[in-house]
Amino acid sequence: MDPLPRPTISEALDPDAPLDEADRGRLRWRCRRGLLENDLFVERYFRAHEAPLTWREARALARLMELPDNDLLDLLLARREPEGELVDPDVRRVLDALRSAPV
Repeated sequence: MDPLPRPTISEALDPDAPLDEADRGRLRWRCRRGLLENDLFVERYFRAHEAPLTWREARALARLMELPDNDLLDLLLARREPEGELVDPDVRRVLDALRSAPV
C-alpha cells in the first residue's frame, strides 16, 4: 500500500515540490515500523528533514519503507547496500540522510 496519495498535476510536474502538512503526516504515520531501532532512525530523519520534504524524497522514503524490518535495519546500519530496484539516486540520498540524521 502506497503511503502517499497520488500527487496533484503540479506535483507530478515538479517532483521537487514540497509535501503539504497533511501528506507529511500521512507519510510519517505510514513510516512507523515494527522494530524500535528502525523507528529511531525514521524519527531522527523526520526531525531533521520533515519541513522541506519533497515528493521526490517522500517517494524514495516510501520505497525504503516497503522493505521488511530486518532488511531495512541492515540498510540503515550499512550492513548492506541497496540492490535491485533500490539502486536509485533518490533512494541513496534518502538512505544517506537516514543514516546521518542527528541524534
